[in-house]
Amino acid sequence: MNDMSVLGGLGAALLSGSVKVVDITAPLGPETPVLYLPPQFGKNTPNVKVHKISAYDQDGPFWAWNWIELGEHTGTHFDAPSHWITGKDHEGNTTDTIKPQNFVAPVNVIDRSKEAAADHDYLLTVDSIKDWEAEHGEIEAGTWVLMRTDWYKRNGSTETFLNADENGPHSPGPTAEAIEYLLSKGIIGWGQETVGTDAGSAGGMTPPFPAHNLMHKANKFGLASLSNLDQLPAKGAILIAAPLKFVGGTGSPVRALALIV
Repeated sequence: MNDMSVLGGLGAALLSGSVKVVDITAPLGPETPVLYLPPQFGKNTPNVKVHKISAYDQDGPFWAWNWIELGEHTGTHFDAPSHWITGKDHEGNTTDTIKPQNFVAPVNVIDRSKEAAADHDYLLTVDSIKDWEAEHGEIEAGTWVLMRTDWYKRNGSTETFLNADENGPHSPGPTAEAIEYLLSKGIIGWGQETVGTDAGSAGGMTPPFPAHNLMHKANKFGLASLSNLDQLPAKGAILIAAPLKFVGGTGSPVRALALIV
């Protein structure tokens, strides 16, 4: 089969519905939960603000449009390597300079929803990843790895989504060793359904925030606040997650999509 017939087959499958498009993006708007940093770090990302320009009125009788205020890392978003100090010196490390081939890739989905429901501080380990590989097959170089926890179902409330108390936030994520193992497999990026790519307890890990620290050190990518991972198979889907071509961007909200059969 030649290259064009491969694309033709995909096009036909999309038209027939035998290949389905699953939206794995959380709604983005003024109610979108945003990350709050400890007071010693000062500034936080503001909530999304939508400003009307016109709505078929005296300011624009035939059109409606708005302007918006939002942070780069708001809602379902893409983390570029420049987001973290460990990735700041890579070439092509910003949203406008990353090669677009990186925005479309096969995806592995590790389901740990039962574990996260039982323990909000659940941490994915190397042994757990190896158990998943024994059941579903090896994680291949150039693919994404996403952890399903069904945490997205808490997204309707900032309080339940961030899940913080006097001891800090409580949300699932990977151990540093798990990220190191995935990097040894040659993955392109790591993502999950929580507000960021790390666990709530990640500030106390070594290194701190390992998903950010280690992934971006390796010039790899992150996806956060994903949704609907319960609709994806463990293997076989294609992930499409393209950030805005924002000049010098450290990240960007995305409309993340998955192709499944």
